[in-house]
Amino acid sequence: MRLTVILLLAAVGFLVAALRAGHVELAWASVALCAVVAALILRRARRSWVQSQEPPDDELVLLDDQLMDAEVGEMPRALAPAAARKDKDPAKDCETGSAPTAERDHHEPIVDGESSAEDDQPGEEDTDAADLLIIYELADEVLVVDESPRYHLGRCPWPDHERAERLPVREARQLGFTPCDRCRPDTMLARKHRAARATTSTAATTSTPAEPRKSQ
Repeated sequence: MRLTVILLLAAVGFLVAALRAGHVELAWASVALCAVVAALILRRARRSWVQSQEPPDDELVLLDDQLMDAEVGEMPRALAPAAARKDKDPAKDCETGSAPTAERDHHEPIVDGESSAEDDQPGEEDTDAADLLIIYELADEVLVVDESPRYHLGRCPWPDHERAERLPVREARQLGFTPCDRCRPDTMLARKHRAARATTSTAATTSTPAEPRKSQ
């Protein structure tokens, strides 16, 4: 590096002298020195590139060790610990097997009771549009349970009847509860309402006295 700097300074000096004195020989000497400096720089750059491409010494030592092991028929040292673990006595593994099992059990996820309870939630009843219009007018009571999205009929076995509260079905709908697909409260209440309305209409028609015929 020091030689390169010296040659470069000499080339600059020759060039300045050539410009002042007007000697062509000094100018050519400056050009020659510049060429020598460029060659030295290229040589240094190539040497650095070659050194960067060479593997580190520890990798070369590891490759040499593996080649020597392969020649003498031994197992590579990197794989030796794994083979040693496989060759352990099964009886010893059985004696000490409780610790890994306990550790594995310790890392296994614990299923929460609440998540399993959410999986057991009944689905939502697919309510017909005509039945839905009737439901929003009814005051029949249904059962709702806090933190449960469904409402149920009184005979439905799914809800916890000790925790259940009674609400009018239209109010349960307004609060965001949806019908249970097991007891199907919307279908049953709408059917009950239609039957009661049909009975009332029939009774009203029967109780209406017939008009007496006019005598001619």
